[in-house]
Amino acid sequence: MATIDWIILGGTLLFIVAFGVWKTKGSKDVNDYVLGGKSAQWWTIGLSVMATQASAITFLSTPGQAYHDGMGFVQFYFGLPLAMISICVVFIPLYHRLKVYTAYEFLENRFDLKTRSLTAILFLIQRGLSAGITIYAPSIILSAVLGWDLHTLNIIIGILVIIYTVTGGTKAVSVTQKQQMFIIMTGMFIAFFFILGYLPENITFNKALKIAGASDKLNILDFDLNTSSRYTFWSGITGGLFLSLAYFGTDQSQVQRYLSGRSVRESQLGLIFNGILKIPMQFFILLVGVMVFVFFQYNHSPLNFNPSATKAVMNSSYASDYQILEKEHLSLEVEKRIAQNKFSAAMDLKEYDATQDAKQQIISINEKEKKNREMAKALISKADKNIETNDKDYVFIHFILTYLPKGLIGLLLAVILSAAMSSTASELNALGTITALDLYKRNRGEKSSPLHYVKASKLFTLLWGIIAILIANYANLFENLIQLVNIIGSIFYGNVLGIFFIAFFFKYIKGNAVFVAALITQVIVIIGFYYDWMSYLWLNAFGCCVVILLAYILESFDRLLKVPPVEG
Repeated sequence: MATIDWIILGGTLLFIVAFGVWKTKGSKDVNDYVLGGKSAQWWTIGLSVMATQASAITFLSTPGQAYHDGMGFVQFYFGLPLAMISICVVFIPLYHRLKVYTAYEFLENRFDLKTRSLTAILFLIQRGLSAGITIYAPSIILSAVLGWDLHTLNIIIGILVIIYTVTGGTKAVSVTQKQQMFIIMTGMFIAFFFILGYLPENITFNKALKIAGASDKLNILDFDLNTSSRYTFWSGITGGLFLSLAYFGTDQSQVQRYLSGRSVRESQLGLIFNGILKIPMQFFILLVGVMVFVFFQYNHSPLNFNPSATKAVMNSSYASDYQILEKEHLSLEVEKRIAQNKFSAAMDLKEYDATQDAKQQIISINEKEKKNREMAKALISKADKNIETNDKDYVFIHFILTYLPKGLIGLLLAVILSAAMSSTASELNALGTITALDLYKRNRGEKSSPLHYVKASKLFTLLWGIIAILIANYANLFENLIQLVNIIGSIFYGNVLGIFFIAFFFKYIKGNAVFVAALITQVIVIIGFYYDWMSYLWLNAFGCCVVILLAYILESFDRLLKVPPVEG
């Protein structure tokens, strides 16, 4: 990295921290610290909701996901607009009417304290893990490609987030996320246009799309009914719907964003804003990954994008075998460029048969390249079992560091770290709030001043920041990072959403039945995930349905036992 990159990177991150501290210092009470004084306008809410979900993982993993597997991942978000409408109609009016600070306060009003506490604890477990991963994700990748120390990076990112999150609370998170979203989207648009500019002169954007389509990268819709298929229209519209309902409706990191709205209407408009823009934003980020794929059809790509993996195998007894695969990879790249040029020329001449022949040749070469990469991964695993062979998360950062000009590298790294900070800040803010209000204050009672609970919220936020850093330092990569976060959420979210559905729509069911059903359901979902009963997205709907069914059965059985016998 050049000096200008360091200046841009450091200046951007310090500006975000300083701005957050300056704009939000001096919270007087819990309402001010936790809900930002309920003064947020709809665009602030909308951008904050988007920034909370759009972690560094989004901007590192999503382009790599598209590079390897195409645009199909966008189906994951198909249920989101329906979820936004449902939350605007049911959740937001209820939360505002009850004047709650957290989503779980409502559960005590509807059921009892133990159900509120259990749901809060389930949230703390899954969101605490996710907070560590949102710090770890950019750190592991940047440490691998830049040679920076992993633990030092984890600590730096964690400390920067802790400073303004502890100082300013919800308002600090919201106001900084507006700046972060601007930086993030500016950086992604600049990267996109640079990719197009780096393509050969005769390759227009329209032609680039056809090249991507020839390699099946533009297959957006998959109507396969197989529940083991990870991303289909049906899993997105059902599993994605349940995940979005749980995440935006019951996860405090999101609920706290729109509870800070100055009115019900402002909160609703903020979520509708997110529902309208989220799918186009994800579509665009995936499209960036597809254009990176087209770029590497004409330029050299490494056999494995993870430099640590390459280094490990080259320093092992398998180095000569790996070099043979690299030579084969280079040979395939030459064949691929020739085939792509034939495909492009045939398209220009509108020769259908020649176009189809070239397309089949490209598909054949891609299959050979895929097998070659799989053999390379096998060698890497033999060389070092602890090295991550899945290189999806390294594709985009490799392109940034290898091909973008000085100055822009610093901006894109600022994008990645800004995204890490924005999502982690929301998570720490929510974790501190839930611990302070749902556990500490509720069990302590109204024995202290409002300022005491502000200090307690800050202390618990700091504590969770330290825990997140520790988790980041002991984490391991698991498949694709963006999938890992969604997998963790899917294990817990369905159960939690089911509890809220019971609270909203099943007045017949009381607290004891819900509490027992939730415990049993969580065990069943974890077993189902462990034995791979279904794709993780379906776990959201599965967990939701199981807890409702079990709670209904338990409540009915309990009432049956309490019915006095009929005399005579």
